[in-house]
Amino acid sequence: MAEAIWSVGLMTGTVLDGNIDVALLRTDGETITEFGRYTLAPYPHATRDLLEETLAAARAWNFEGPEPAIFAKAEDVLTRAQSQAVMDLVASAGLEMSDIGIIGFHGQSVLHRAPTPDRIGQTRQLGNGALMAQITGTRVAYDFRSRDMEFGGQGAPLACSYHAALLRGADTRDEAAILNLGGVANVTWTDGADQVIGFDTGPANAPLNDWVKLHGAGDMDVGGALGAAGHVDEDRLVALLQHPYLSKAYPKSLDRFDFTADMAKGLSLEDGAATLTAFTAGAVGRALDMLPHRPSNIFVSGGGRHNPTLMRMIEERARVTARPAEDLGWRGDAVEAECFAFLAVRVLRGLPISFPTTTGAPQPLTGGRLAP
Repeated sequence: MAEAIWSVGLMTGTVLDGNIDVALLRTDGETITEFGRYTLAPYPHATRDLLEETLAAARAWNFEGPEPAIFAKAEDVLTRAQSQAVMDLVASAGLEMSDIGIIGFHGQSVLHRAPTPDRIGQTRQLGNGALMAQITGTRVAYDFRSRDMEFGGQGAPLACSYHAALLRGADTRDEAAILNLGGVANVTWTDGADQVIGFDTGPANAPLNDWVKLHGAGDMDVGGALGAAGHVDEDRLVALLQHPYLSKAYPKSLDRFDFTADMAKGLSLEDGAATLTAFTAGAVGRALDMLPHRPSNIFVSGGGRHNPTLMRMIEERARVTARPAEDLGWRGDAVEAECFAFLAVRVLRGLPISFPTTTGAPQPLTGGRLAP
């Protein structure tokens, strides 16, 4: 059995909440030995603004021609900020960088284009692994998605192997499912043995956050208050739930902008928030219907679980008991960062990180790059 090592994982979501998620995990890449410290390290406001501009430039670029010049600037700024966040977390845990075996640096997703029958997919995460290795003096695993896409995979979701490891260590009575509510929502289902299935179910926080920002009402629907105050436009919702993505067979993946706030166009702030929230919940229900066996419980991680209106609508509209990840003793805000700590050790050990039933890879594939 391989030795468990300390790894640091990093994640910054596509909703640009202004935070770097940083987590310590002790693992051999197959089982979790210890959950270490976790923190949210805020970006300066100028960095957030820079990333907003970068996302807009990425959508205009759309993989055509040379990359926008802003990519290099944003990559340098975020790599330095995330390197500092790693070193601060390690110091706060009473460890030295020499105690850390590897850093899992996901980088900032700026564009993701799923494959089609006549075109392989493409993805771009900003993050300079070599620079981070130089700054921290520690080996870095990065660029986790590209190899999977080169072989025809979706490049997402990658969290499934970590979710499966979490579920193996929990008393979930055989079959279980994890729903992660980030910018996009993804589900991982396991039969309690060897079968693991995962895919993006639809949007989560991204359209709702954008809708709230569009109305100058803050960065998000805090506490689900706007959604709770509004009325769902049920006729519009029925039409939205006919979107072909929702009935498309898995494996499948989404870009953060595949579903946008325009879905609520013409509605009031509150009614739009309610309708977008209901759409996320309805899409989860459609996804659960596709699984080999529909779970009666799902364990929810990611920022969306802090929205009680969304959690209630998932229960009502997806017909499932939605329980926060904390019910299994996990840290729901830390799961994505922990995932990349876990995957980094798998990259180091040459273990696969994507699979036919998760990304649609032709066979279990290793991935990621190592620096130095």
